[in-house]
Amino acid sequence: MSELFKVTDSLFISNARAACKRDLLILEGITCCINISRRQPFPDIDLHALRIPVFDHPLQNLSDYFDQCADLIASTMASGGKCLVYCKHGRSRSATICIAYLMKYKNLQLREAFQMVKDVRPSIEPNTGFWSQLESYEESLQRRT
Repeated sequence: MSELFKVTDSLFISNARAACKRDLLILEGITCCINISRRQPFPDIDLHALRIPVFDHPLQNLSDYFDQCADLIASTMASGGKCLVYCKHGRSRSATICIAYLMKYKNLQLREAFQMVKDVRPSIEPNTGFWSQLESYEESLQRRT
């Protein structure tokens, strides 16, 4: 079983350990990594990389980055690439970003998006603060349409 969990054909989620396995990234064709942490390393491979410097803490504001990350995932896919979103354990921060992407670009409700990610990576569990931010994001997405 892969250590990179496929949310969609072009979106993957993992922990930092798996994200730094060069051979695994090459095998899956990853072209972009979004690292949702202040301290976790980047893989030693030439690809587009973005760090979102947020700790896994309910008081951290991750929602400021929802659109930026979702747009980067979407543009990576539009250019034929594949995106990996990861954090230290691959459970809270990275899951939150994947869910935000699914809500914005796949028009899923929060609970549907959460379930889609949970189905491929059962250990996900956005912290309470991130969950509240996703609820607010859902409302803002509904107002935009």
